[in-house]
Amino acid sequence: MEEDTMKKIDGHLHLVRALAGSKCQGRLTPLGAGYAIWDNGEVIKLIPDGWGEDDVLVEKYLEVMKENQIEKAVLLQGTLNGYQNYYSYQVAKQYPDKFSAAFAVDPFADFALDIVKRHVEVLGFRAIKFEISQGGGLHGFHQPFSLAEHAKVSQIMHYLADYPGFVVTVDYGDSSQTSYQPEAIVALAKRYPKLDFVVCHLSFPNADHLDRLENVLTQFAPYENIYTDISAIQDIEGERSEAFPYPRCQKDVKLAKDILGAKRIIWGTDSPWSATFNTYEQLATWLSETEIFTAEELEQVMYENALKVYFKPDHVQALKDSVDPAVAFLQDNK
Repeated sequence: MEEDTMKKIDGHLHLVRALAGSKCQGRLTPLGAGYAIWDNGEVIKLIPDGWGEDDVLVEKYLEVMKENQIEKAVLLQGTLNGYQNYYSYQVAKQYPDKFSAAFAVDPFADFALDIVKRHVEVLGFRAIKFEISQGGGLHGFHQPFSLAEHAKVSQIMHYLADYPGFVVTVDYGDSSQTSYQPEAIVALAKRYPKLDFVVCHLSFPNADHLDRLENVLTQFAPYENIYTDISAIQDIEGERSEAFPYPRCQKDVKLAKDILGAKRIIWGTDSPWSATFNTYEQLATWLSETEIFTAEELEQVMYENALKVYFKPDHVQALKDSVDPAVAFLQDNK
């Protein structure tokens, strides 16, 4: 393989200060060596070898970035690892030109709006992640709800409308789950045209059912404020290292390009978990081994689109200007 010199932003990454997963399998307890166990007894390999025993800290990921020519990364949240909101803030605050961060909140919590306001007004976040999937998110331990119609979510969205360019990133799971609701994304994008929406994992594609993906992307197409990231589609399609550069994923991404265009597709990895199935290097280079995109389009997918959505200059400045009250508290109470 030739040396990879393409500029890259990993548009879907998870750093883990302390494993605190909680979803349909119960609570997650670390076991060491990158393994963890759910309350129902299921053991998973969550962290690649060499990345950490029970955590994935920024110091380690900075090494991975250097090894793979990753210039920036977007820190997202999920119930798999447990929300890492505050650690993500600390990392992005320390490296504001290298990391952008989204926070997450359970809208069923009584203090959900207060949590949102703190992250936006005090900590300077300009992105929120809704992990609502039944398999890995809120629908696994709440009654089914519509992201576009739920009263508490609507309260949050009305508040976010005061911040043009705010990013709402959503993982709604696959079509077998009650959480699968692309139509809700369309409704929200129409209702809030000044916000940006990112659908994770290319709406959970299946190369054997491209008509379904075509239907979803055709719904998204008229709305320029809807983007999709293509993280973890290797996991979803069941393609492992030996399948590199992933023929099933190529079919999915080719269709996305045909319908949405290259300017609305964001590359990402969904590491660390996805890097236990395929190496990070493979996830970072597979698109360069295909003929889906021209060189200019590939730069858009690998770098420019994430820069435009997640690293808006005023959003970076909001983070830089934030004053962390916890730091002052600790200093005053030493």
